[in-house]
Amino acid sequence: MIDGDHRRAPHSSEHSVNTTPPRPCHDGRVLPPSIATTDYHTAGEPFRIVADPPVPLPGDTVAERRARAIEDPDVQTLRALLCSEPRGHADMYGGFVVPPDDEGAHLGVLFWHKDGFSTACGHGTIALGVWAVETGRVAAPPTGSVDVLVDVPSGRVTARVHREGGRVVAVDFVNVPSWVVARGVPVTTSCGEVEVVVSYGGATYATLPAADVGLSVEPEHLGELIRIGREIKWALDDSEHARHPTDPRLDGVYGTVWFDELGDGPGEVHQRNVAVFADGEVDRSPCGSGTAARIAVLAADGRLAGGTRLRHDSIVGSTFVGRVVEEVDVDGRPAVVPQVTGMAYRTGEHVFSVDAHDPLVPGFVLR
Repeated sequence: MIDGDHRRAPHSSEHSVNTTPPRPCHDGRVLPPSIATTDYHTAGEPFRIVADPPVPLPGDTVAERRARAIEDPDVQTLRALLCSEPRGHADMYGGFVVPPDDEGAHLGVLFWHKDGFSTACGHGTIALGVWAVETGRVAAPPTGSVDVLVDVPSGRVTARVHREGGRVVAVDFVNVPSWVVARGVPVTTSCGEVEVVVSYGGATYATLPAADVGLSVEPEHLGELIRIGREIKWALDDSEHARHPTDPRLDGVYGTVWFDELGDGPGEVHQRNVAVFADGEVDRSPCGSGTAARIAVLAADGRLAGGTRLRHDSIVGSTFVGRVVEEVDVDGRPAVVPQVTGMAYRTGEHVFSVDAHDPLVPGFVLR
């Protein structure tokens, strides 16, 4: 049950609204002189939370706010400022906290990265669950669990936060329904033709074994995995497989998930993966929405029957655990509701400054 008072609990002082008026930068752009953030990592992947975005983010729903944000140069400049060097890096990730779609959720969020605004983010949802409990935005028992309901562009998701002795110890990310879009989809790459499975987990991914191009999910192969993963993503991004069945705002292939088979055990499928998303960005975590997309494939293959779980390792050695919590039907096709369990940790609190005379605002990306 959601307590409306919890949803409206005041933010702690670290998230107070910036009341200093924006001022023009050297090139005429208007930016706030400072932006407060709280940073987490989930299984190694960063997530920068802006609790009080200093630019308007209008819309009646989170999906509508995202669509407007994409077209708003001030919002795009703020996103670029927080992602780009020297304040961020090429693989930075974060979110603007916004109101939920209705009284049924605690908060909404617009997910962003260096290339734009995504439709889903499992690792970010896990971090938001920890943040919401740690800041008192959502009340939680010292020992026990509480559901933090979050509206994201792809729908309403849950961060089920588990605590022991007043400390958060794990978060279950319960995602939107996920399904297999297409199998055996041929894609021509610089390494020859490969076949991928396209699946949806709040965002659409192409998935395939790294062994299909003679590689494995290891740091020494990351450059090649990025290069070929980008080729696959862009080859499919305008294809029929990139279309969402009900909401064109969710169209597009978000990335490529490479995986290695590590050997199944009793009640467990064990894989290692790396998601190459947007335009060549790399998820250090096992990727929440990518794990959901993989769960959809494995469930359709019959490999997650009877409560079997997916142990999903990342390229840096961190782990998510995934399972199917429900079988559903979406627009006449079989789908599953995936749950992905992980943990996020606070890494810092920042007040970023914007000097109106700085010629490198909003920043740059240099790999």
